[in-house]
Order: sequence, then structure tokens, then C-alpha cells
Amino acid sequence: MSELNLKQIIDRLNAEFVGDTRKLVFWYDDKADFAEDIDSIQLENAKILKLEPDNQFQTKYFLERQDKTTNYLIYAPFPKPDVRDNHLEDTLLYSKRFHADRASLICADLKINEKYKPVIEKHIKFFANKERTQRFYDLEIDNFNEENILIGLMSAICRTRMCSFDEVVRVLLTDDSLEDNKFLAEFDKYDLLPDFWKFCEQQFGYTDNKPTLEKLVVTMFVTYAEKYIKKELPTGWQSFVSYKSGNIIAFLDSLMNNYLYRDRYDELSAHVAAGLNVASALDKYEPEALVECDSFAQIDSVILRWLVKRLLEEDAGAKLGSRTIPEICKMRLKMHFGKKFSLAYQVLDSAYSLIMAVNYTCPNGFKAIVNQYQSTDCLIDAKYRQFYSCYDKLDNTEGFEPLRNLIENIYTNEYLGKQLPKWNEGLLEPDALSSMPLQQNFFDRYVKNNSERTVVIISDAMRYEVGRELFTKMQDDPKCTAKLEAMLSTLPSYTRLGMAALLPHTTLELTDDGKELVDGVYCVDLATRQSVLQAAVPESCCVQFDDIKNMNKDKEALRGVFTGKQVVYIYHDQIDVHGEHTEDEVFDACEKTVNEIAELIRNVAQNGNTLHFIVTADHGFIYKRDKVRESDKIGGVMDKDCIAKRRYIVSKQPVQDNGICNLSLGYLLRNHDDKIVSFPCSTSVFKTPGSGGQNYVHGGSSPQEMLIPVIDIKMEKGHMETRTVQIMLVSLVQKITNMITTLDFIQSEPVSDVVKGTSFRLYFVSEDNEKISNENIYVADKRDSNAQKRIFRVRFTFKNKKYDKDRHYYLVVYDESNDIEVFRHAVVMDLTFSDNLGLDL
Repeated sequence: MSELNLKQIIDRLNAEFVGDTRKLVFWYDDKADFAEDIDSIQLENAKILKLEPDNQFQTKYFLERQDKTTNYLIYAPFPKPDVRDNHLEDTLLYSKRFHADRASLICADLKINEKYKPVIEKHIKFFANKERTQRFYDLEIDNFNEENILIGLMSAICRTRMCSFDEVVRVLLTDDSLEDNKFLAEFDKYDLLPDFWKFCEQQFGYTDNKPTLEKLVVTMFVTYAEKYIKKELPTGWQSFVSYKSGNIIAFLDSLMNNYLYRDRYDELSAHVAAGLNVASALDKYEPEALVECDSFAQIDSVILRWLVKRLLEEDAGAKLGSRTIPEICKMRLKMHFGKKFSLAYQVLDSAYSLIMAVNYTCPNGFKAIVNQYQSTDCLIDAKYRQFYSCYDKLDNTEGFEPLRNLIENIYTNEYLGKQLPKWNEGLLEPDALSSMPLQQNFFDRYVKNNSERTVVIISDAMRYEVGRELFTKMQDDPKCTAKLEAMLSTLPSYTRLGMAALLPHTTLELTDDGKELVDGVYCVDLATRQSVLQAAVPESCCVQFDDIKNMNKDKEALRGVFTGKQVVYIYHDQIDVHGEHTEDEVFDACEKTVNEIAELIRNVAQNGNTLHFIVTADHGFIYKRDKVRESDKIGGVMDKDCIAKRRYIVSKQPVQDNGICNLSLGYLLRNHDDKIVSFPCSTSVFKTPGSGGQNYVHGGSSPQEMLIPVIDIKMEKGHMETRTVQIMLVSLVQKITNMITTLDFIQSEPVSDVVKGTSFRLYFVSEDNEKISNENIYVADKRDSNAQKRIFRVRFTFKNKKYDKDRHYYLVVYDESNDIEVFRHAVVMDLTFSDNLGLDL
């Protein structure tokens, strides 16, 4: 019982005991409605005596013999006994009776019209519990009628924060099982179960002689599917189709899109799918009829099988309706089960791009080849990488294995098989090395003349297409300026020679015993590279990426690395270390590299007082998933003093064999070395001692191995890439029925260094953009990692006016920092309004 009801009772009781004459007042509480409250009642001029069925004579003796002066309220939590059984009947003749009608008190307290008192009386047992009654009060229902009283009682039982039948149904479906549902049991206990099913018919069109939650859920999912499947449903499903499809679609959309309930939606969908044998039923449908429906995960399985079949047939022009294969993948990824099948759709989207390369044509001429690679061909390598990055994460690849074989064949034979011979033919052109920037000129071209401090990040084996992804990522930062160029690596294209070429130098040599000399200095490790760098730039240093990474929490140490330095070389090794030791993880290492370097740049820009960065690499790589075949290995007699690796041989004599190209090392390094570099003009490898890499190779001549990125990045001072926190509606509300309505929202994630808090304006508008409610300001600044602690309530008070149920009204949310609308949610305004503010006069 609310405190206000008790106050009314106490005031009435105190009035009974006014005056100097002794008074006895009997209160027979027939249904024990106030049994819990009686101990908390304190009267001003009377004591309370509790009457029990078996102590009537004792009470009579006490009142008429032992204490004949004190005023007493005699409270009996049971009906007044029959005259023949009532020992206090004669005492009642000179006493008074007190009647406390709980239903009347509640109606008066909440300003419920007298005509709805029978509804309260029917369910008066509900109000016997104080805490339960308070939950009903806390709903703050406005303009009571029979419907919102009943829904309010259900809402209080379900502990929702607003009076909403959608919320009641949501709690039933998400907070307990479909069978033996505890909330339905509570409805039954308080005579609300028939009303619940009546509202289910009104709201969702569900009716049944023996209604159950399970059949309600089946009705919802089948009705939803019927609206989006462009073909007649199976005969066994048709009896479940409801005529209230709009309400059902709105409810399920709210459930599936809600941050807190989407997983439960998946469980309910799977439950219905199992019961209806959806997988078998939908297997008979053409995918075109299903492509817009996402009520069941099995629909994605049907579409995925169709996509795989089309791609295996190399039918790149296949469509579902007007949608192409990439458009289908993109659309399904954005639908509800897109997250569950995201890897599969990304595999197929990448496969589509690779299948388009089946008719690949490589241009003639080295410069044209380089230009085409930078503009389009590198995307083929990127898609191949993305294909395997997703493929390797699939739980079950069985259905994709034939497609993988096709992709491998296209990439190896149709793409690399055509591209590499043309590339090496072009590389032999007399002016090839003068047609683009060379790695040997890196320091002079990009670093030497910089007036501001420059950080050079060298990522081992970052090939051009990976650098292009990093470039794109940095471009997304509005306060970052980035430029991307391609640079030709040394040949042979391997780590120590590439690292040496990136240092300042006059001469670059590769000795007969395989030592890389920079101006005569053997550069083999961090210390020797630093000595060469400092010879050209005294205020410089070389550091490992991991050492910088470990300083993330020590800003002073981080600043110490860069303070007083003009040039800093940072060496990053993620791709090559995986390629050399765990080949099949090399593509994941590429993704990790992009993220690590982007984070490093932001961290140094923020905390290291450095704004200019250049990202490049020592060499690239070729990766193919299938092992190298024996037929792709080149044997033959090799000079015993040669330097022989899988993708190149450095020797005094050229290797004379079909498919082998030879160039002078002196020509390549711009010195007088008379050794010859021999390399396959395809993806073939030399037979060398040891197994070596079977999938990941570098050192040879190909765009993948020799075209490396140079990304020039300038950050704005003090800038760290951040994003603004968002808020989302939690309450499943489609209809507004109260002039004062409270809704629940959730802050999407905790505020942190990279997630900025902000303020939001929230209010309701009409179709004509007329503001129809008060405006609320919410400051989103919660840092709690627990999502439940980021839920907040906002109260809206609506204008006293007539609303049209056939028009649209909207909850809108604006970010105050930029006045941009970030959220809009449509509702129906179902408010009863009268000029007398709901009072029947």
C-alpha cells in the first residue's frame, strides 16, 4: 500500500477518536488487505488492539474489565463473525465500525475515475503487497482507463519501467522461458491471465482456444516472415499468420535491433525454426523470394548456398532481382543475422572480386604495369588476403572448399600467371629503374630535407596493398593528412638489403659472402643501423617498435625517445616474422600491422610531440595458400660460391634456364659489382637446401615483392582519433498512451580516452516538425563497463492537444555539440485529451 493511502486511513481513524469520551472502533478487514500495514499505523489518541478469531472473549474481558478508559482501535484481519459466534456483538452496540475500502482509497489516491473502481476491486489482491503496489504507482500512469490499469498491473508484475504492453510481452519472452513462465503464473494468480491474452489478440492478432506463449511467438515469426517472403508460405504455416502484421513487425524489429535483447531474439528464432522445420521448408524456395527476409538464420544459409553455386559457375553477373552478388552480400551483412554470417559473406564478396580477375589483362611496359597495379591490381591482392583472412576464421569450411580451390586457381594462374612474366619483361626495359622512385633513394627523397622531426616507421614485409589499407585508415581521420606513393625495392628483395637501402648512404653493396654494406659498414642489426643513421644525422636514433609499444603507459619515457631528435627510425616486424614461422597467419599479421602502426602514430603524435611520420617497408611478399608443387621448383647446377635462396640467386654467372631472368647486381645497386642476380619470372622457386617457406616467399621480382608503400603522414598537434558516444532506446515503445511517459535509454559504451562524452537533446515532434513534448538534456558521460549501469530514464511530458492516430510522430535525439540528429524513432500517439484534463465534470 502506498504511503499516501496509509495517511488517508490514519487521518480518518484519528478523526474517530476526537474528544474526551472513551471510544472503541472495530475494523473488520475482510480480506486482510491491511494486515501488513497495521503495525506501522500510529494513532494520536488511541491504541491498536489486534483481534484474533480465538481471542474474542479475552478481548471482551480486557476492554470491559481491565482497561475501561483507553481509546482502542480493534483490528480484525477477517470478516465480522455471525452474531451467534461473535462474543463481541454486544460491545459493538456501543462502539463504532470502521470501513477501509482499499479500492476506493487507491482510486482516490491515483485520481482514477469511479467508473473504473470495479477493475481495481477485481484485482484488489494485487495491492495486498506494499512493494508490488509501489511499482504500480511508480509507472505514473496518466488518464486512467480500464486498458492501462490492466496493462499497468502486468507491467508492475514484470517490473517494467513504463506502462506498455509491448514491454510486458518483451519481459515475458526475454526474462523467462516460454514454458512454465513465472510471469504468466503471476498473471494467473491475480486474475490477469484472460486480460493478457485479450491484449495479445488486440495488439498482435493472436487468438487460440488454448493460448500459449510458444504459439504466440510462432505467430509473430511466421507473420513477420510472411510479409518479407515473396511467395506463399508453406501450408502448415498459414494458420499462424496474423492480421496485425504491422504491430508484430514493429515489435520484432525492436527486439532484434535492441542492444540488450538481440541475443534472445536469436534464441526465439532458432526455437521457432526448429519447431517448424524451417531449414527443410525454405529449401524449396528460390533465394529471390527470401532475400529480403531475416526472421530466420536458415534464410542466410539458403542465400549463401546460392551465392557459392553462382560463384563456382563463375557466373559473376548473377542477380537476385536487381541486386548483384556484391550488393546481396552488402545487404545481408546489414541485416539482423549479418553479424552471425559476416565471415561467410565477406568470403563471398572477396571471391566475387577475384573471379572477376578470370579475364585479367596485364598491360605492356613497366610504367603501365606499375600504374595499373597501383590503381586496380593491388585490390586483387587485397581481396585475396581478405578472402583467406575470413575463410580461416569460419567454423566450418566444408561448403566453401570447392570455391577456395577455384579462387586459388584464378589467383595463381589467371592473375599471377599473367602478371609476373609481363612485370619481369618490363623490369628488363632499359629505363625501368628510372620510371619510379627507388628504395635506394628513400632517405634523400623523403627524409633528408625535412625541417621538422620525422619518424620513419619501417614495417618488415609490408607490401603495397597493405600500406594502401593503412593509408585509407589514416585518411578517415579528418585531422590527418596522408599521401601514398609506390617505391621500387632492391632486388634481391629481402630484409637486410632493403633495410640497408633505407638508410642514408652513398654506396650500397652486397659482398660475395652475403654481407650488406652501407658506405662500407656492415648493417646487420639495430646498433649498426643507428651508427649509419647518426653519421648522417647526429640527432637521430633507431628503436624497435616493441620498445615504443611498452612505453604506452610511461609518457615521460616516450617523450624521451623523441626529444632532441631530428630523425627516428622505428622498426616494426609483424608480417615477416609470421610469414617466416607461421605462414598461414601472415594475412592476420597484415591486419594487425595496420592497426598497430595506426595506433603507434596516434600515440606518438599525442604524447611524443611528433607530428610527421613516414611509413615504408624493406620488401613485400607473395603468399599462396597451396603448397609449391615440385613442377614449380627450378633445379639445375648452381655455382658453389653463389648466394642461393628460393626466389633469387646471386652468382658470378647467370642461371641459364627457361623462365629465369638475369640482371647485373651492379646495375640494380648502382655500383660496379659484376655479380648477377637470377630470379624466376613467374611464381616458381629455386630448389635450395632446407624446406623454406612453402606459401610465403620474398626476395624475387614481382609487384607483390618489390612495390612497397611510402605513406607520408602529418598529424595535427594534440590530436587523438576519438569518437562520440551514442545512446540507444531500450524501451520497446511503439505507442504513447500517457501524457507523461518515461523511457529507458542506454549509453552505447563507456566514456574513455577515445570515446568522448557529449550532451543530447531528446524530444518528440510531429510529421511537420512541431515539437510536441518537453525537451530533455542528457549528458552522456558514464564510464561504467557494466552495460546495466549505463541505462538511464528520461521523462517526457506531452502537450495538451488532440493527436491523430493515423499520423506519424517521432522521438528525435540531437547531439548538442554539432546539432546533428543522431536518432529518430516513430510512434503512434494514442492519447485521450479533453479540455477538462480528463476530469468528468
